[in-house]
Amino acid sequence: MTLIKWNPSRELLNVEREFNKLFNSLGSRFGLMESSENEEYENAVWMPLTDITEDKDNFMLRLDLPGVRKDDVKISYNDGQLSISGERKQEKETTDSKYHRVERAYGKYFRSFTLPSKIREDKIEAEFKDGQLIITVPKAEEAKPKEIPIKIK
Repeated sequence: MTLIKWNPSRELLNVEREFNKLFNSLGSRFGLMESSENEEYENAVWMPLTDITEDKDNFMLRLDLPGVRKDDVKISYNDGQLSISGERKQEKETTDSKYHRVERAYGKYFRSFTLPSKIREDKIEAEFKDGQLIITVPKAEEAKPKEIPIKIK
């Protein structure tokens, strides 16, 4: 018997995925094109946990991807959308042991973020280290906060 831990965020993801399938099927009936990003999202089994921070020069995204190889991560940026996708493969099950609990998610994952319009698209950088993907998105000069000195009389 396999134990499956109930995960409310997975259930919400499933509901959202079903609504997207419904709207995409209606869109295809009326001649609208489906994007490959929708396909990746609909096929995703899990979403990596993400922290997003901001300083005066950059936005930083830190995604937890333990057990994923650097070569299995796909990052793309298109029209204000930063998308991260890939797959975490399950280890081979041995015949001389049995699982009592499986809490880690395996299979395809997908995450997408809408970025502000005032960024330097050509300077986006990514680093993968110790199971964590760190994406640095530099702000454009006009988006950086400016300090204006005010004289007090």
